Amino acid sequence: MSLIVDRLPQRATHNALAIGGLAFATIAGAWVFQGLGFAPCDLCLEQRYAYYAGIPLAAIVFALASSGAGAAATRALFWLLALVFAANVALAVYHSGVELHLWAGPTACSGSLGSPLAGGNLLDQLANVKVVSCDVVQLRVFGLSLANWNVFLSAALSALAARAALARA
Repeated sequence: MSLIVDRLPQRATHNALAIGGLAFATIAGAWVFQGLGFAPCDLCLEQRYAYYAGIPLAAIVFALASSGAGAAATRALFWLLALVFAANVALAVYHSGVELHLWAGPTACSGSLGSPLAGGNLLDQLANVKVVSCDVVQLRVFGLSLANWNVFLSAALSALAARAALARA
């Protein structure tokens, strides 16, 4: 493991590029799968927020680090990136547990229709039904669901950002 860590970029600009590039590749991959017909559930869409925030943040860190100004601000933004992706790890673990039926997911995407179906209530319930269920894996890549992959990818991004925040240069 130390060999991998030793090869990671040491400079703030390289770290920001690595974080932004990996985050963009990840969200682009999600868009490709969606374009191929694998519709995301509500939890999948919520997990994308970290990438939508992380990519511009990484660009801001890159701009600050490139200008040579704001070492404290650069470090603070790396910490913010680490927190954003750490929170996404928690959300992805939660989603993975929902997929494995370890715990219940949100009723918006893994619940059932309300209790007894009353005639007048049926149309209201059907209007709120989500087609994509959060507790059903639509796609596995090398045996892992996309939520499982997101645990690892978000953890790597969080660790890289934390490492960059702790770096001296």
